[in-house]
Amino acid sequence: MAIKKDQVVEILKQCYDPEIPVDLWSLGLIYDIKIDENIVNITMSLTTPGCGMGQYMAEDIKTKVTGLDGVEETTVNVTFDPPWNPEMMADEAKEKLGFSPVKAQSETVKKEWE
Repeated sequence: MAIKKDQVVEILKQCYDPEIPVDLWSLGLIYDIKIDENIVNITMSLTTPGCGMGQYMAEDIKTKVTGLDGVEETTVNVTFDPPWNPEMMADEAKEKLGFSPVKAQSETVKKEWE
């Protein structure tokens, strides 16, 4: 059975930064997923280069993704290029963490004229 990217994404939604109550996928920390037959290669970042939980998160990803049927090996590469920033988060993650929603340009212009 071929491993599908959406299966990997669903697993990544079960992996959390222990310091932030949002999954790694929604935080925008997953930069790339490559599947080569039975091997899954994930490129991710951390919220800051000095994050002490990076190894824990990488191991959590490896354990959970390797648990998928058909996956023989999972590698996790951490990069800081490009550096992560809050704009990379999904809208629901921004809302959960208290970031102001970005107003549509048309709404802003409309209110300026009222």
